[in-house]
Amino acid sequence: QVQLVESGGGLVQAGDSLRLSCAAAGLTFSTYWLGWFRQAPGKEREFVAAINWSGSSTYYADSVKGRFTISRDNAVNTVYLQMNNLKPEDTAAYYCAALQAGSYYEEGEYDYWGQGTQVTVSS
Repeated sequence: QVQLVESGGGLVQAGDSLRLSCAAAGLTFSTYWLGWFRQAPGKEREFVAAINWSGSSTYYADSVKGRFTISRDNAVNTVYLQMNNLKPEDTAAYYCAALQAGSYYEEGEYDYWGQGTQVTVSS
């Protein structure tokens, strides 16, 4: 059974940093791309960042480019999202997902999803 478990969310002030983690089990981690998506209240889920199998290539939404960094450690089956200079508009539930093949920015292409972790940024 595949499990993706996010952690690290919380309530912070604008300008602060957070590091999200997503631990995976039940899949051959190094053969999957990993992505982070987020969903704010009343909005659709949107792509945030993605990383390829080895971690050599990363991709970001324009809204987070330069502030967020995605990384992975295949030795411990974990993907991370370092979020710096957080803004109130970053407030959302953040989800990690695993993709074996397809378009990294399309949520419908992902095979497995975590339950999400809430990030709230106050102004």
